Amino acid sequence: MNTFTIQHLRTFAQKVFMHCGMNESDANQAADILLEADLRGIDSHGVARLSGYVRLWQKGRANMHPHFQIVHETPSTATVDADGGLGLVAAPYAMNIAIEKAKQAGTGWVAIRHSNHFGIAAYHAMMALPHDMIGIALTNASPLVAPTHSKQRMLGTNPICYAIPAGTHGSVVIDLATSTAANGKLEIAQRANKKIPLGWLQDKNGVDTDDPNALKEGGVLLPLGSGKTEAGHKGFALSALVDILSGVLSGANYGPWVPPFVAFLEPRTDMPGKGIGHFVGAMRVDAFHPVGEFYAHMQRWIDAFKSAPRIDENIPVIIPGEPETKTKTDRLLHGIPLNNLVIEDLNKLGSELGIPF
Repeated sequence: MNTFTIQHLRTFAQKVFMHCGMNESDANQAADILLEADLRGIDSHGVARLSGYVRLWQKGRANMHPHFQIVHETPSTATVDADGGLGLVAAPYAMNIAIEKAKQAGTGWVAIRHSNHFGIAAYHAMMALPHDMIGIALTNASPLVAPTHSKQRMLGTNPICYAIPAGTHGSVVIDLATSTAANGKLEIAQRANKKIPLGWLQDKNGVDTDDPNALKEGGVLLPLGSGKTEAGHKGFALSALVDILSGVLSGANYGPWVPPFVAFLEPRTDMPGKGIGHFVGAMRVDAFHPVGEFYAHMQRWIDAFKSAPRIDENIPVIIPGEPETKTKTDRLLHGIPLNNLVIEDLNKLGSELGIPF
């Protein structure tokens, strides 16, 4: 494990994206999202993903210079065709549309089709915060998760994020996968050669396993609430909601047809839609409640939960998004730690592209 400066990683990512054909503005946008993931401690979605985007481009599955087009629109909604571009660029473009619509109509909603992986959902949802708006970001993903009572990969980890402004506190950011664990956590466990908790994963025969490599061998991730709780149907329902809003509603692919992120797997030939789908939204707080009063109530809400009696006095009640905010503060000061395997991958990528890491 070594630590790198934020500027070093951002500059490297920018150069890589521009090498692949992105203009400078889009490359900066894409790099910022990867770095925000690393800053917030979502290490699976930071620069560790960079080579994955490059491989998609090399396979001709990612358009690095797309022409975004609004294909359907009302005063408060729109559908954007991302022209095969990266979600790292398409989702912020769509979120800006949602914010502008919310300024006029109170709320704005944009569905995106023909896109690719969009990084961390929190980045897009949090774009609404400076505007005194609640932001929402959803995306479907390549199928790795089995629905309740099945052992077939039918859904992605399909994250949901709500970012809620909270005045002087900052924000409450609810960002979660609808599977018991995101695939990125398996990748982290694989790199660290560690076992995973039971309830995250089943092998190809439908048997619970603590081997993070079982997914590579035909296993499946499980919906949120699986395992001893026997509440996996709730995670399945949430994942289905994300898939329908992101895929079915937008005209993207959905369910088992969502194209894989990894370039070594080919998309299916019978796909019903275009690319990966996202769904983003923005809601003006003052469309529902005076902003000042809302923030006062949010502060009271936060204070109440933070002061709730603790099971262990040494373990505080945590507000959603609080750990990520603390991690970002620390990493802004001390830099970003990278696993040795990630460093090796970035060195290999840099050598291949003629951009020394």
